[in-house]
Amino acid sequence: MAYVARPTDFHTDVAPYRAPTNAKARRGLLRRLYDTILENRQRSANRDIAAFLARRGNRITDSVEREINARFFSGGWQGRL
Repeated sequence: MAYVARPTDFHTDVAPYRAPTNAKARRGLLRRLYDTILENRQRSANRDIAAFLARRGNRITDSVEREINARFFSGGWQGRL
């Protein structure tokens, strides 16, 4: 005969295991180095785009956006043009 267990059939005096909540997970050395490099490249790209927009009158038009995308995706970004 089949029997379906009910929650009241189990012992309730044993608390389930929970990991300590005060322990912080620390990232590894390579991950921190990788994140630092990415953040540095992002800041550099933001500075280059801001300078490029300043030379173009601080207006984002379709042609300016296409030119920025073409330079970044083709790898031909030279910075100060």
